[in-house]
Amino acid sequence: MVDTIRVYPSKPAKVYFYGTCLVDMFYPDAGIAGVELLEREGIEVLFPQNQTCCGQPAYTSGYHDQARSVAKAQLDLFPGDWPIVVPSGSCGGMMRKHYPALFKDTTDEVKAAGIAGRVWELTDFLLNVCHIKLDDLGEPTTVAMHTSCSARREMGVAEVGPKLLGQLKNVNLVEQIRPEECCGFGGTFAVRHPEISGAMVSEKVDTLVEAGTKEFVTTDCGCLMNIAGYAEKNQKPLEGQHILSFLWARTQDKGGQQS
Repeated sequence: MVDTIRVYPSKPAKVYFYGTCLVDMFYPDAGIAGVELLEREGIEVLFPQNQTCCGQPAYTSGYHDQARSVAKAQLDLFPGDWPIVVPSGSCGGMMRKHYPALFKDTTDEVKAAGIAGRVWELTDFLLNVCHIKLDDLGEPTTVAMHTSCSARREMGVAEVGPKLLGQLKNVNLVEQIRPEECCGFGGTFAVRHPEISGAMVSEKVDTLVEAGTKEFVTTDCGCLMNIAGYAEKNQKPLEGQHILSFLWARTQDKGGQQS
């Protein structure tokens, strides 16, 4: 169910940054870009050093006790009353939408609900809390946008990425057919059902190429890994980037100065 609750707070002085496993292990540039974008908006970024997995892989596989054990380790990482920003609709959806149910009727129920209420998907936070204004300093290019299923259906931010890209005067955003369709990653789904996942990502890559672009951006590193990885392995003319990395790169001058 799409999260339709949108009572945006005023821009805070500080935020907690929850990095996610895939950002930490595979796409640290996306995390760094997210921090840079927030700091450029005048926000102090707090990064809890002991953060680990949000528990989603175990949760979506049906192992709720194990997911609760992993998720419990995150509950004491954000003691101040600051927003928690997440560069992933998938992990953000787990924390915001599923933590309350996961910890219901436990001693951590109130704490988990408090955490969930402070979680924001990072592009949504930049657009609707920071009211970020982007000055495009990059060369003309054409891209497509892929929004993850969790970002679209759980966090309700499908329109955010296109709105941010729409601020970039030299970026031509093309729309793929059936943009709401899954890329086939789904976390452990891709491992447990590789044939189905493979067919889904093959179709997704074809629709992106057919849209007339050689580059796509996405809000989630799982989708990025799946789509770009398939394209590279199968020699398809398509490269991908996390939207945060894309936005940060295009809003700096050649000397690396912030804009």
